[in-house]
Amino acid sequence: MRFLIDNALSPLVAQGLRGAGHDAVHIRDRNMQAAEDPLVLDLAATENRVLVSADTDFGTLLANLPAIADSLDSGCIAVIDNERLRVRTLPLVERDPKPVQD
Repeated sequence: MRFLIDNALSPLVAQGLRGAGHDAVHIRDRNMQAAEDPLVLDLAATENRVLVSADTDFGTLLANLPAIADSLDSGCIAVIDNERLRVRTLPLVERDPKPVQD
């Protein structure tokens, strides 16, 4: 199997998997230790690897993707936090400010 070990885990995990005969790399091997979660997911998908992580944010991100897939395809800004999911379609249009009265 092919594995990508996230930065939340030790590079020793990748080393142990390689010792067991698997193709395993740590995110640091790709110089992406500071990469945001979506970039790490993209790397795992591009390299056809199973992502191994202790970071629970990935579960939240993946759980919400089906709900916003159409918006993402059309262009949006999505903010996912512990309490809610906010989606703003692009382009962002500034509303006309209220006139100031003297």
